[in-house]
Amino acid sequence: MNLDEVIERITPMIADAIEHEELIIGHEDNYFLTITIVSEIFDGLRPVKRQQMVYQPLNELIADGTIHAVKIKAMTAEEWRLHKKLNF
Repeated sequence: MNLDEVIERITPMIADAIEHEELIIGHEDNYFLTITIVSEIFDGLRPVKRQQMVYQPLNELIADGTIHAVKIKAMTAEEWRLHKKLNF
């Protein structure tokens, strides 16, 4: 399964698991997935907890080797606005 097919498969998995305002899933260099998700559910949570929440619906695909490298940005709406404003 190539990364585009993986993205097609995991998008609804994450979307259904986490109420969100924005969800962007892509890949870099055909090597690792990039997931950016914006949700108020992340407010007050540490980065590790946020990432665990995103990994949760993907655990089976990580365990079977379908997914092996993921870069996650999990932010609140305010953090996302700042991120876009500062362009980082």
